[in-house]
Amino acid sequence: MTKITIKDVAREAGVSISTVSNALNGVDVLNAATRDHVLDVANRLNYIPNVNGRNLKTSATKVLGLFITSMQGPYYGILTDSIYKECERNGYELNVFVTKNDRNALSNILGKRVDGAIILNEWITDKHMDQLDKAKAPIVFLDREKVSETISSVVFDSYKGGQVVARYLMNLGHKRIGYIQGYSNLYDDIERFRGFKDALLEAGLEFHEEHRLVGYFEEEASYSAVKSYVRSGKQLPDAFFAANDLSAIGAIKALKSEGLVVPEDISVIGFDDIDISEFFNPPITTVNNPIARQGLLAVNRLLAMIQNKGDGRLDKLEGNLVVRNSCSVNKMVFMNDSI
Repeated sequence: MTKITIKDVAREAGVSISTVSNALNGVDVLNAATRDHVLDVANRLNYIPNVNGRNLKTSATKVLGLFITSMQGPYYGILTDSIYKECERNGYELNVFVTKNDRNALSNILGKRVDGAIILNEWITDKHMDQLDKAKAPIVFLDREKVSETISSVVFDSYKGGQVVARYLMNLGHKRIGYIQGYSNLYDDIERFRGFKDALLEAGLEFHEEHRLVGYFEEEASYSAVKSYVRSGKQLPDAFFAANDLSAIGAIKALKSEGLVVPEDISVIGFDDIDISEFFNPPITTVNNPIARQGLLAVNRLLAMIQNKGDGRLDKLEGNLVVRNSCSVNKMVFMNDSI
């Protein structure tokens, strides 16, 4: 397959090479219509500029890239710190790219600005993955299961985690269990909910869609979603499974603000086991995800591929249930059973 050059883009777009360069680099000298036209042509031709020039094609930068879409919340802090420390231990620098611009991400990876990339970015699609695979770019994904010669995945076994949560709550006698989701297009949220729902179905319990709220993995959004649900007057579930601990905290605060007591009136369980969970009131029952280990292992897998010491592989990291005080037995169920 012939490599597309900047000259090809200029010829196809009917503009000069300097105009293409200005459009790709965001130089504010073009009118919007010209810039958009050039970018559309570049995208259609799958043109990826080499941001550091041809001389870097065979040269190691000793830099790894972390491509994420957010730095909000404890998870990203723990993950980034773990990755940075392991990079430093191995003599590598770490560049963190917080971006939703897929072309920017691919330009930095395929343009050899980094020796390899760790990706937690839903904007990188299957089409992009094919480009990365063909280019033999060393990649470790944290948000999907993809394996090839130069691509690895280090993910949490969120499906199993969702099952563990559902079974724990059912063992406490809860039958109507709500779910506070993060983002419905993210791997961990999809797998957590899938495992949770499958465990309910296996036990002969139905999941009520009206009990699925959207909390975006955020305390404030979860607070608003739960508060609105309580005020709607609809029947409350026996328990809420929050997709992460921040959502669990928001849910508990909302329930308290409406005069409900956790766990006496309703149980709440989280996910990730961030530091504040242990010290919140009540201390939150959650699933401990090995976040720091995910970062460390991602760097090790990436360096193994960069240094030709191993091909891509899939690692699934299991969490463990941490029982605290935000869940209790469903007294109504046990009372009815005893009658």
